[in-house]
Amino acid sequence: MLSLVIADMSTISMLMLLGWWLVSWQLLRSGAKWTTKNRKITDQQSHLSHTTNHPLITMENEQKQVLDMLQRPFRLPTRKEEDHPIVFEVGTRVAGSQPPPQPLALARSIPRGTVFSIFVKSHRLAAKELCDYFMETSSVTELKQRVDEMQGLVNESLFIFALSFVIIRKPEMRHLRLPSIVEIFPSMFVPVTTVSEMEHEAKKSTPDQEIIVTEYGPEFSSTHLKPEHRVAYWREDFGINSHHWHWHLVYPVDLGVSRDRKGELFFYMHQQMLARYDMDRLSVGLNRVQKLSNWRIPIPDGYFPKLTINNSGQTWGSRQDNTLIQEYKREEFGLLPFDVSTLELWHRRIMDAIHQGYLINRDDNLTRLTDNVKPPEKRGIDLLGDIVEADSYFSLNSLFYGDLHNMGHVIISAAHDPDNAHRENLGVMSQTATAMRDPVFYRWHKYIDDIFQEYKLTQPPYTAEELSLSSVEVVSVAVESRGQKNQLITGWSTRDFEASRGLDFNADKPVIVRLTHLNHHPFVYSIKVVNSGSVSKEVTVRIFMAPKLNERGVEMNFMEQRLFWAEMDRFTHDLKPGPNHILRSSTSSSITNSNDFTFRDLEKQPNPGEPDAPENTLFNFCGCGWPQHMLLPRGKQEGMSFELFVMVTDWSQDKVAQPDGACSCSAAASFCGILDALYPDAQPMGFPFDRRPLPMLLNRHVERTSDLTRLSNIAMQDITITFTNAKITQ
Repeated sequence: MLSLVIADMSTISMLMLLGWWLVSWQLLRSGAKWTTKNRKITDQQSHLSHTTNHPLITMENEQKQVLDMLQRPFRLPTRKEEDHPIVFEVGTRVAGSQPPPQPLALARSIPRGTVFSIFVKSHRLAAKELCDYFMETSSVTELKQRVDEMQGLVNESLFIFALSFVIIRKPEMRHLRLPSIVEIFPSMFVPVTTVSEMEHEAKKSTPDQEIIVTEYGPEFSSTHLKPEHRVAYWREDFGINSHHWHWHLVYPVDLGVSRDRKGELFFYMHQQMLARYDMDRLSVGLNRVQKLSNWRIPIPDGYFPKLTINNSGQTWGSRQDNTLIQEYKREEFGLLPFDVSTLELWHRRIMDAIHQGYLINRDDNLTRLTDNVKPPEKRGIDLLGDIVEADSYFSLNSLFYGDLHNMGHVIISAAHDPDNAHRENLGVMSQTATAMRDPVFYRWHKYIDDIFQEYKLTQPPYTAEELSLSSVEVVSVAVESRGQKNQLITGWSTRDFEASRGLDFNADKPVIVRLTHLNHHPFVYSIKVVNSGSVSKEVTVRIFMAPKLNERGVEMNFMEQRLFWAEMDRFTHDLKPGPNHILRSSTSSSITNSNDFTFRDLEKQPNPGEPDAPENTLFNFCGCGWPQHMLLPRGKQEGMSFELFVMVTDWSQDKVAQPDGACSCSAAASFCGILDALYPDAQPMGFPFDRRPLPMLLNRHVERTSDLTRLSNIAMQDITITFTNAKITQ
């Protein structure tokens, strides 16, 4: 039942009221069920329906039910006449009385067709309310009934976030898979001109004919007149933006999800994204990204995303060149006005904590900041990550240290219309699926990373004992691809997505968008190692890559190159006594997710439990990961010099004692951890490049990374990456 009472109009904007009336009228016409008093009845009906042998439920498997829930999130559900109708209660309220409470009021407070942002506190509260409601279910059938109840009543992006969160988190649903977010929300990845072209083609095509519209690369937001356009292929890549959305789904803020080393992983994953971005910037002749640290001068680079928020074509906000960040005065999110002085205050408090060596918790007690701790005590970088991100559940003192990372996203995304005078939507920086498209994202996160680096430089260098493994010698390192040694090739590939799964083109035929993206030929690491011990030894193999030369073409010293090192792989290996030859495919990388399934892929899969069914338990969590096609930087057409760094460490020192029954998931564990388990490496993330080097190693100065090869368990190799600007076929 819907209780609609006209309240004090001074507190509700006319636009919001009109929006609610329109949604309510559409739902009324479709016989929608919007329950208030009847919520308990609905829950009872859901339980009864779950316990009955419904013929439709037995005919379709759970995976297909999930796919049906995720398709076309902008649609309003069709309901039968016997479903509970909306009932309008019109009358005069007694002065001073309050309207009757409505269930899931927070979840329904975000209008459909508008921006949903996990960076906004009120939106995180709304997400938690809806996630908690869905988490109460105990089966896919029961979840579908609650989904049917809420679809059409809540914001579409919030709805998909909550539904995806539940499928990932609930143990009884971990055999299910999520399709690519690109197909659920194509308008977040495909420009509005391409969407219009798809609509046009859908109208003129013959029935049952598959429509394919090609988008020639992710370079539609600007022209080569802007230097930043040179890396548009990277920023606007569908896989990178999907990864960012999925990572924040697995590691959400303010949802009470306790994940091992969550704060540290926030630091490390974003630092690694910056390292990879800078490698591609050097590939196209750009300097490394500069941090956005002075918020009182204009932002030089604008951004015009040319994307739409919803099915009706409503666009994201655009930022002109040289836009000044101003006081935030928008009212639609329940945020009090704030400006950069608030961010500056939080910044000073965090920097004071770093240099004083302790944090002040909620009880005014001091908590030391150091990475030299033993479990279960948290490392300082983990505590700092919780404060900076900032998760109020895990921050030692969120009232004092604030909400720096999240509110930075918000104030930047509103810079073009800070008081909503022009009624413009927030910019793409407000959404995890679109934020990485904007050049300012990297400048903001370079500033965030500099906070963490300031802390890391206060930590003592690793000792020779911590770095070495005397019984092991890495004799040689190489990469091999298509018969070539230490020569890697990049180019372009295409990927098809069925846009009609997410958008309604009013056509009973598939509408496919073909996206062009960077790719590379697969390669194999060839590592020769000698175990001088008399017994087998289990080790961790750590592989990193960095450019050899800086922007000026000069070889970098250790400290300059330190933040360029991108983790390529990390795995365990059992070394037998004597010589060992380790071969490791690039497709097995511990940072990448090689499987980004479409709706069609999942529809073709056999049901869980059937003989041909793949091993899909934990898939969704493992689905978090860097895109496989972006594992390598682009390189240059004339070839670009990079260095491989391979370090072998003692697994007995690296291993983590996992709880009984912990699930294993090797895919992308470096960036995404392991489901229901501890992070699978006892070393600090980024080891050994997360700290400054020893001044002396084996009685000689350490100036360059190559000086670490004085240790037998470390080796390096020069390689060349050549960009062909041609099609890559696997």
